[in-house]
Amino acid sequence: MAGAPTDNLFFEVERSCTGKRWLERPGDSRQALALSQQFQLPEIIGRFLDARGITAEQVDNYLDPKLSASLPDPAHLLDMDVGVARLIQAIQANEKIAVFGDYDVDGATSSALLARYFKAIGADHQIYIPDRITEGYGPNIPALEKLQADGAKLVITVDCGTTAYEPLAFAKEKALDVIVVDHHVAEAGLPEAIAVINPNRLDEVSEHGQLAAVGVTFLLVVALNRGLREADYFNDMPEPDLMQWLDIVALGTVADMVALTGVNRALVVQGLKVMIRRKNAGLSALADVARMDEAPSTYHLGFLMGPRVNAGGRVGESYLGAQLLATDSAADAANIAQKLDAYNTERREIEDQVLQEALDKAAQQKSGSVVFIAGEGWHPGVIGIVASRLKERFGLPSCVLTIEDGKATGSGRSITGVDLGACVIAARQAGILTDGGGHKMAAGFSLPQDHLQDFNDFLAERIGKQIEEEGIVPTINIDGAIAVEGATMDLVEVLQKLAPFGTGNAEPRFAFANVRIAKSDVVGVNHVRCFLTGLDSKKQLAAIAFRCVDTELGRALLKHKGLPLHIVGRLRENVWQGRSSVQLLIDDVAPVK
Repeated sequence: MAGAPTDNLFFEVERSCTGKRWLERPGDSRQALALSQQFQLPEIIGRFLDARGITAEQVDNYLDPKLSASLPDPAHLLDMDVGVARLIQAIQANEKIAVFGDYDVDGATSSALLARYFKAIGADHQIYIPDRITEGYGPNIPALEKLQADGAKLVITVDCGTTAYEPLAFAKEKALDVIVVDHHVAEAGLPEAIAVINPNRLDEVSEHGQLAAVGVTFLLVVALNRGLREADYFNDMPEPDLMQWLDIVALGTVADMVALTGVNRALVVQGLKVMIRRKNAGLSALADVARMDEAPSTYHLGFLMGPRVNAGGRVGESYLGAQLLATDSAADAANIAQKLDAYNTERREIEDQVLQEALDKAAQQKSGSVVFIAGEGWHPGVIGIVASRLKERFGLPSCVLTIEDGKATGSGRSITGVDLGACVIAARQAGILTDGGGHKMAAGFSLPQDHLQDFNDFLAERIGKQIEEEGIVPTINIDGAIAVEGATMDLVEVLQKLAPFGTGNAEPRFAFANVRIAKSDVVGVNHVRCFLTGLDSKKQLAAIAFRCVDTELGRALLKHKGLPLHIVGRLRENVWQGRSSVQLLIDDVAPVK
């Protein structure tokens, strides 16, 4: 493909076992050294900061993110003042407010955050989470009718609503006011609402488009709290401490995989500090069922807690996640958390079945610019996860669709450099889709079954052209090479200065040259555990590769025949029975030439 870089290849790996090109993360060694010296940091931290584009002016806030320095004035967002004014009017008149949330973690945390704030100030409110299967994504006319019949005068949609043209036009006709709080990519035309608060509106100039919906919701709460203070609402009651709910904000931000840069980084860092206190009954119960026995990190939020909150919306009862995060009852929280844990187990079983069927179909497809898989009767609650697995497997944007009664419903996940949300919106505008939207890295859509080939062709052409013009190839960026002896707890502790890691703030990856596998075996359902040694070393490094037994990566680790390999991965602290050790999470392997 045109424009693909070759001058910074790591270990000369053009194509690894996972089909990726290994590249050295670019940086300026002189600038890195200057950062290290100026801020009295280890040289390796200076290199990592420079490689992530952190300037001298940004170092302090990057290493110690504070909301006081990062949180923008909420009023900078279009329609924020209008929305706050309508909310103050509703609260002062004791009107019932309905919070209409999406069924994923971002929607659940956004809904719970508003519910906790409204409860704290004594506002009449309720949460409504649609059923994924019977109602689908976003506001729908029957739900709005029901909310109005139940007495709601104002509806706030969170993590949805930006493209809900018909339902919100209906609400306006019925004199039901709606405020949209969202972060998904918008079109030129906005729905008929009192306010559309979304940093990704086309007419918005905000620098904070990376916010998850729960981050936008937090800004709304900050602005509303300020407005109520100015209206003397708190003369007869204590003003709520908004910082106590940052644990919910952190969970939604990490789980929605938005960039952990700028204000998001501060929200997550401060939210993790709040979470340690275990003041939220729901989060505490969730940590217990997930058997978390250490301080929470982005890993725990993204891979242990988030999937369980999501499970209710995927295969169970969609409202459970928001209900869990909003409750103050330890008993109720424990009961809900147990239900979500059971649903999560069921979700994994369904996901494994659908993933295998999707992989079988993918093996029959010709190579192209997008993985596009459709199946009859697949559970709609797992197709997004399966799309993510396919993206990881093939290094290409991946769309997975389930077909039922002549209608296809799908979910897609993208790779860096390909804006899938924009592609989906364009397909809807072209008349191929009946509904669809999203953001750069993820999207959802629905269409008639007989439009599947048209949609596949549309994506293949649009994405293929973008990949060719931009020279996008599957790559893995590497921060540096170290020996097995260099993988120490001291290094792991130094690396934690760069946390939290996630989208937009990649966890440091290291390459190990010419290592041998002393032992490898299968653990769990589909993981490979191994012990690595250097060519001239007796020290062993414990390592694990997840979900890879039936892949080229897994086969390379299990059938190495004693030959040396180049291995890339991330170093983590592994805590077992109270003892800490270093573990390598293997991302990729390449044969030694």
